[in-house]
Amino acid sequence: MILKEIGEGIVIDSTKIEKMKNLDSIIFDCDGVLIDVSNSYDLAIKKTVDFITKEMAQINESGLVTTKMIEGFKNSGGFNDEIDVTYALILGIVAAKKRNTPFHDFILQVIENADQTGIRSVEKYLNVINVDVSDIRQKLAYPGKKFQNPLSSIFDEMFYGSELYEQLYKRKPQFFHGLGLIENDVVLLNEDLITKLHQRFDKRIAIVTGRGNLSAKHSLKDLFKEFDLNNSKFLEDEPREMAKPNPQSLMSTIRGMNASVSLYVGDSMEDYIMARKVDESGMPTVFCGVYGTSKDPEAKKSLFENNNADIIVKSIDQIPKTLNLV
Repeated sequence: MILKEIGEGIVIDSTKIEKMKNLDSIIFDCDGVLIDVSNSYDLAIKKTVDFITKEMAQINESGLVTTKMIEGFKNSGGFNDEIDVTYALILGIVAAKKRNTPFHDFILQVIENADQTGIRSVEKYLNVINVDVSDIRQKLAYPGKKFQNPLSSIFDEMFYGSELYEQLYKRKPQFFHGLGLIENDVVLLNEDLITKLHQRFDKRIAIVTGRGNLSAKHSLKDLFKEFDLNNSKFLEDEPREMAKPNPQSLMSTIRGMNASVSLYVGDSMEDYIMARKVDESGMPTVFCGVYGTSKDPEAKKSLFENNNADIIVKSIDQIPKTLNLV
């Protein structure tokens, strides 16, 4: 494993160059890769936490959650779902209040004890330190079934907005009305890049994302149809057990495209772990970590370096140049 900087913001594992030369498909995560979600999904997490802690836990402190905290949970490898992150933060706030401990300090302890098991690791840690949050857990009833737990409904109404929420779920929103925070999505993909990718990979370009199909289509607009949608996976529309880092979705996409060596582009530890599991299963997969959309890009770059990611780039715009250099 030899990481080598080959250009501004580009790092590769030089021992994987031969493998990279044989790439015949590319598969993208969506959030933080194709789309900057810092003012959409991340803001939905913060606003949902503020709303629920005030309305259900009578904690009137707003603005407690930072993007760094959100990324802290995601870097643990078990929080690909934004509502899981929201749930963990709410439990942390309630627990800190009960312990009369500053939230910022306490949530860092929670993040340090989070792992690939996601919300179960948070619940386990709170049990270990003997803080009872059963009251808020009962009110949230999460994860539970759709529309039977208020957390999912509140989050989705905030994120999607009235029109998209009703289109998606065939029911009217109960908590919020108007435009959703999804309208703040910033698309990072462009026509020039997709043209270059088609020149290299032809039609073997797909998406494996925690988003739902409607959400990705809404934000990517005309660029959405440039992907192999028959073999793409939108995990919000799948059973919960299929969530990253479960490798089944990525394996299914690779099989569907009949690919020999695939490049998976992601921005989180769940993405990295999933790609590694697929590669170790005997389906050759190279992982490319994107760090430029992070609140702390250098920390995210270091995270990928420390975990020996195959390729590390600041943005997806650098992918064609990277592949031309190996």
